[in-house]
Formats: sequence, C-alpha cells, structure tokens
Amino acid sequence: MCKGLATLPATCLKSAKDIKHKINFMLQRQESQEKEQKQREEKNEYAAKRMPTPAEVEKWKESFSSLMNCEIGRSVFTSFLSSEFSQENMDFWIACEDFKNTATCKLEKKAKLIYQQYVAIDSPNEVNLDAVTKKETMQNILSVSRSCFDEAQKRIYLLMEKDSYRRFLNSKLIYDLSQVHPAVVLKQQKSSCNTTDIKQERVDGA
Repeated sequence: MCKGLATLPATCLKSAKDIKHKINFMLQRQESQEKEQKQREEKNEYAAKRMPTPAEVEKWKESFSSLMNCEIGRSVFTSFLSSEFSQENMDFWIACEDFKNTATCKLEKKAKLIYQQYVAIDSPNEVNLDAVTKKETMQNILSVSRSCFDEAQKRIYLLMEKDSYRRFLNSKLIYDLSQVHPAVVLKQQKSSCNTTDIKQERVDGA
C-alpha cells in the first residue's frame, strides 16, 4: 500500500505548504492589482470625457490640496506623473484612501497587498520612502488598523507637493489647459447668437 505524503519528511511538507501559500498570495495580489488598475482606468476615462475649464485649472494653481481634492485634477496630474515615470506615487496615495474605507474583515488582506505592491523593498511599484517610515509601516501591518499607512501616505503626499507639483505648474500641460480653447469660445458665441436671434424673433412677433 502506498503511504504517499506520509512518507515525506516534515520539512518537505512544510516547504510545499510555504510554496503553495506564496503562489496563492501572488495570484491574489495580481488579481487585486488588475482590479485596481481597471478601476483607475475607468475613473480616468470618465474624467477625460470633458476638458477642465481655465477657471478649474486656475484653482489647481492655488494649492496642491485644491488639485488633489478635484477628481479631474488628480486625473490630469496623474497623466503628468506618468510622463515622469512616477505614477506609483499617486497610485499609492489613492490605494491608501481606498484602504481607509475597506471593510474590517478585509483590512489585513488588503494591507498586505498594498505593502507588497508599494512599500516593500524591490516591490513592483515601490514608492520613495525613507527607511524609518518603511520600518514603521511594516510594524503597523503586524497589527492592522485603518491608520497603518497614514505616515507613509503623508510622506508621499508631501513628496508630490514639493517635487512633482512644482514642475507640473511650470509644465506645457498646465499652460495649455490654462488657455481658453477657441472651440469653446466659438461654441459660446454661437450659443449667444442663437439666444439673441430667439429674443429678436419674439420682439418682431410681438
């Protein structure tokens, strides 16, 4: 009679279980990453359906918080970050915001996924955090709460504000968006003319 797995050393069984656990974790992480990427693309697609007005762009120039509090502003800024190959900063910030609204039963799983995706050394989309913040975040993961990424998120927010945001304000992208587009002006003029014509017809017909 074949004894099967019972004949294998305990260390082999443990190694097999560890490998299985790692594979399952990697598959879950990939699935989560694909889902988040799809959600981001859908949001960006929605935001891209209309161009921001010059007034909105001027508001973004007032402060970084004004930009970040605007969905279209974040979408435009993300495009700029992509051109600088630093989109992971915005992705991490958004992931942290989403994490705060995660159901309690899913906190631990999601925290590990975010950590492995953005914080761990040599992670796929590693953000620029100092060693102290990395260590603190790793310790927070051991006792998960909705605030375990707060310090890391704050660091990345300040990094974007002091670094990328300043270049964004001086970029051609923000300059172009600040201009009143001729097509918009023409549309407004046509609308104004149509309104005038209607009023004139009413006067003539009175």
